Amino acid sequence: MNSMSIYDFNKIIGIAEQFDLNSVITDAKRFGSGHINDTFKLATGNSGEKSYLLQRVNHDIFKDIPSLMNNIHLVTTHLKNQFRANGISDIDKHTLTIISTKNNKLYYQDEEGSYWRLFILLADTKSYDIVETAKQAYSGGLAFGQFQKQLSDLDATQLVEILPNFHNIDFRIQNLKEAISTNKANRVENVQDLLHYIFERESKMRRILDLADNGELPLRITHNDTKFNNVLLDQNDNVQCVIDLDTVMPGYIAYDFGDAIRTIINSAAEDEKNLEKIVLNIPLFKAYAEGYLSEAKEFLTDKEIESLMYGVLLLPYMQAVRFLTDYIDGDTYYKVYYPDHNLIRAKAQFKLVDELEKHEEELKNILELSLVAQ
Repeated sequence: MNSMSIYDFNKIIGIAEQFDLNSVITDAKRFGSGHINDTFKLATGNSGEKSYLLQRVNHDIFKDIPSLMNNIHLVTTHLKNQFRANGISDIDKHTLTIISTKNNKLYYQDEEGSYWRLFILLADTKSYDIVETAKQAYSGGLAFGQFQKQLSDLDATQLVEILPNFHNIDFRIQNLKEAISTNKANRVENVQDLLHYIFERESKMRRILDLADNGELPLRITHNDTKFNNVLLDQNDNVQCVIDLDTVMPGYIAYDFGDAIRTIINSAAEDEKNLEKIVLNIPLFKAYAEGYLSEAKEFLTDKEIESLMYGVLLLPYMQAVRFLTDYIDGDTYYKVYYPDHNLIRAKAQFKLVDELEKHEEELKNILELSLVAQ
């Protein structure tokens, strides 16, 4: 039948039967390569019927499942209304659809305390882990720009902050200072040059928070995990849907833009040891910016546009801070494959920050030209 044992199969079917389905589930297979949630593809007996994705949500990471699911419900309902108002047909193809339980809840909690949810599977779509072409980068920017635009008139305070302080650099710096103070793994002396690099830029990297504290940036609904494989494309590489909405919560749009650029613009791996290989793929930056601004220009304020470049610099810096904090703490958060893995990751991100700083004016000019060109 598949790689699952009969027990697992029967258990999965039993959980699926808790949801309000009009179909009989005939098969269940593990699906995808996600590292956080357990996902199963459920097939029905009749050809042409929908397939479904059943997920066990990782309760160790996401502590408040009811609020998480309510966030997704609010966002997907709003998106469907937007598509409907714009005359889009087949709206279920363009955003996730939650299947409620027979008790009309957004999730099911089993006898072991695990939380489960069910979505309609979006068929005939594809995604890419790595951006390889300008068209793909443009599509990624278009997708997240459209996503933010469609949610720009939904009150962000209706959503719960599922991962508090996720992109708060003050919080990340404080964690680093605590790690330095305790020095659990006796590694602080080894990284004095990196710590100097971090604290030298601490004030500069607060620019988004400074604007927000001064009331100059509106709180928006942001995705907070804008890697390219969270965009589903149709068979012609056109944007169809933004997925993985677990981290959708209130935030500032520069965080989404900066995190997308962090993953797109780096020509090397996140843990590249040879720092000379870390160079900027500026054509992909340009394509993403053009795609993003083609949608986002309609709602962004001048200060938000200004903040985009701050996000580009902040996100790799913040990721480096997180890697270095974990290294100093003795590698307790990120999975490592050799003793200095987190240190190598941190150095690679700092090198990326270096390259971005060297090309800051060029990248700002590309943003300005992309905005004018729309």
